[in-house]
Amino acid sequence: MTNEVTVPLLPCASIDDIVTFYAALGFHSTHQQRKPNPYVALRREDLHLHFFEMPGFDPEQSYGSCLVLTSDIEELHRAFAAGMRSAYGKVLVAGIPRMTRPRARRNADGLGGFSVIDPGGNWIRVVQNPATATTPEPLPAGRLAKALANAVVQGDSRGDAHQAVRILDSALAHPQPDDDPVAQVQVLVYRAELAMVLHDQETAAEMLARVDRVVLTADETERAASTFEAAADLAGAMG
Repeated sequence: MTNEVTVPLLPCASIDDIVTFYAALGFHSTHQQRKPNPYVALRREDLHLHFFEMPGFDPEQSYGSCLVLTSDIEELHRAFAAGMRSAYGKVLVAGIPRMTRPRARRNADGLGGFSVIDPGGNWIRVVQNPATATTPEPLPAGRLAKALANAVVQGDSRGDAHQAVRILDSALAHPQPDDDPVAQVQVLVYRAELAMVLHDQETAAEMLARVDRVVLTADETERAASTFEAAADLAGAMG
């Protein structure tokens, strides 16, 4: 048989909070009930997510997760970010809910991905569909780029922000004359994002200030354009 469809069924503390959050991302409810059990079905084009409410559920302890394969992670991330800005006045980068930035994943053969952590603590992992992907660019070489790639595996894939911080702090503590300035900016901005996740705004502000002191050529500034956009989102989230 063909044309089967799998729809994830994920836990949450409140289906009302789920509906409000996902509405900001462009989803609409196709079914919602309170009895015999609170349940909601959400849809955004071909993307379906279903949720059930659990009394006393703690989103911080959630193991809920699913994969979303898409042909254009950048486009979907931009749409989600725009929805967050419209609904919340900023891109949510810390706490629950939040969203990570698109980044190449060393543990996914260099394909890109980002994650939405919703009010139920579920990780909706958006990844590039290998069937529609062009040949991914090799991950950049260099000390800082390798540290960043390893940190992304820990922080974005495993959700272990503390281990990702240790990797980046070790790299930043030993600067080298041949370090790529663009990679330095990327490391500093990701370190700031991790600080926000860990509710450490002082360190986040310090890292963003260090970004402003990195000297870049015009070509390097262009290469770092998306990273500067991420830095602006972080600065906006800090209020």
